[in-house]
Amino acid sequence: MNTDATAKAESKARLSAADWEHAALETLAESGLAAVAVEPLARRLGVTKGSFYWHFTTREALIQAALERWEREDEQDVLVPTGAIPDPRERLRELVRQVSHKRPSHAVLAALFRALDQPLIGPVVERVSARRIAFLTEAFRHAGFDPTHAANRARLAYSAYVGFVQLSRIGQPRMSHEEFEAYIRDFIDTLVPR
Repeated sequence: MNTDATAKAESKARLSAADWEHAALETLAESGLAAVAVEPLARRLGVTKGSFYWHFTTREALIQAALERWEREDEQDVLVPTGAIPDPRERLRELVRQVSHKRPSHAVLAALFRALDQPLIGPVVERVSARRIAFLTEAFRHAGFDPTHAANRARLAYSAYVGFVQLSRIGQPRMSHEEFEAYIRDFIDTLVPR
């Protein structure tokens, strides 16, 4: 075996748990929960399924770890940076701008909503949704809305997001890039009036 082939084989043998988690999330987003299986993931990663068992004892353990990674990364990528914006109205506007362009995260969430009847999925969706709604509610409170209106706007914003994510899975609404950006601007202006 030549040195390039040896190096490639050694690299594949050293896959981390994170590599498996990322592959599981990509597969979940592309094909749904049922497609997240050890053998197809091993083929996707170019390794034997024995590599899987160095990191996980079961498929369910991988799914749990992958979903925990998705939660952490989504929070770190969006909620933490936007939460640091001092002006609460600008924080909300930037949150909508950021979230509206997070395509891989949308695909994972849409797949999770399609699998809510699975024992591992319901609690994750409930936890993520509660955290997001709480973040929105707090931002609306800081933007000057009373507690009732802040909670209502938070639910409205999250419902619109979830609905849009679900519609996008079936190719609706069909919009050009310019139409989508105009939609996001209108949505922000409706949700967070100046």
